[in-house]
Amino acid sequence: MKKIISFPHLGNYYHPISKLLKNITKEKIMVAPPITKKTLEIGTKHSPDTVCIPFKYNLGNFIESLNNGANILFTAGGGCRYRYYAEVTETILKDLGYNFKFYKLIKTDKMKIKEIYHMFKEINPKLTYKDFFHHFIFAMIYVFYMDQIDKIIRKNIGFETITGSHEKLQKQMFIDINKTNSIFKLTNLYIKYKKKFKKINISKPKNCLKVGIIGELYTNMEPFANYDLEKELAKEKMEIKRFTNLSYLLWQKKLLLKHMRRKVKKYCKYMLGADALDNIYRALYLSKKNYDGIIHIKPFGCTPEITAIPIIQKICEDNKIPIIFFSYDEESGTEGIKTRLEAFKDLITIRRENNEKSLFRN
Repeated sequence: MKKIISFPHLGNYYHPISKLLKNITKEKIMVAPPITKKTLEIGTKHSPDTVCIPFKYNLGNFIESLNNGANILFTAGGGCRYRYYAEVTETILKDLGYNFKFYKLIKTDKMKIKEIYHMFKEINPKLTYKDFFHHFIFAMIYVFYMDQIDKIIRKNIGFETITGSHEKLQKQMFIDINKTNSIFKLTNLYIKYKKKFKKINISKPKNCLKVGIIGELYTNMEPFANYDLEKELAKEKMEIKRFTNLSYLLWQKKLLLKHMRRKVKKYCKYMLGADALDNIYRALYLSKKNYDGIIHIKPFGCTPEITAIPIIQKICEDNKIPIIFFSYDEESGTEGIKTRLEAFKDLITIRRENNEKSLFRN
């Protein structure tokens, strides 16, 4: 039987992930269908009531892929309750009658390269260490360059003079990068497109509103899961700062953890699980960097973030920075979210104007 490999969506990261899987396994890669309301409906139908919504999105994606012919599935693993979801997902899918092979890349909270190599070796017996490490390093660099470009986009997309300029250029960037397996060419393409993004015409005031997005990692990185929050903020002419991306999760977090714990020791002395402590630090960081507001997003019932919320609220009270909380589940509606965002923008706009008037009087 021909091997067909698939995995769930996570923003635009399907580009480096599918390229990595293709190059290493030499098998057909089926990118899961883009996440839609139907994906969530399928996942919700077959999920336990108590699991968070990222599980339901992933399960829905897996079912869609299996229905389209996939017979090998990959998931990440690690993190909070997510570390247990692979086993639950596999049990549900097999109970539904699907026949497939299931691989979990991160079996504990740490990525073990040797284990991952042997996992891929099982699929592709001809895989050498040299090829594995080349394609693995290529994918890591690809992810890093993606995330660096995304930072430029978030700062400027709300101010582009021709709507869609950033998105159009980003799509072309992915097309060009996906044609090469050379790290040297990848780096040259990154430099080329970085310059192109900075040349996009924008009309950005020096004192534009700036907001930071913090919260649970999946909801941060998957646009459908946060109802395209970043696009909505861009429409309101705001500069956006988001911390969570794959680069951060894969290696930057380990380097920053001690620094974050030291900075927030006044508010939090213990690790809280997943990215909860990270978001406490981020709230403090954004308040010290004079951002106009903070948006905290999470799935309904996300235990680490629920634990962090009272501490984040205290930080925002102490530093007098507005914050709004969004908790998503399958019942969330776009109109309610947009209404709250509009009210939040009004709040931070009035606050900015009042602060400027106060400075002028003084």
